[in-house]
Amino acid sequence: MNAVALTMQRVRLTFLDRMIKEPVVYRMGRNFDVATNIRRADVQEGVGWVILEVEGEADEIERGLEWVRSLGVRVDPALGDLIEP
Repeated sequence: MNAVALTMQRVRLTFLDRMIKEPVVYRMGRNFDVATNIRRADVQEGVGWVILEVEGEADEIERGLEWVRSLGVRVDPALGDLIEP
């Protein structure tokens, strides 16, 4: 039996107008073999962003993030955007 190495990646997703109401994070967790954890978020008129932790196999995380990008959502590394307890 091969052990699968799980990894965690923290990203910032930025949504514009039409994508704000779409369940992108939910669908990513449902359609790809990843676990998502919203750490911080903000939605204002016309724009929203989410700091998201994504855990799973590295290839599956990348597939999920590529899918998010294909929807027109901006994906950036989330460095220094959180206060850790």
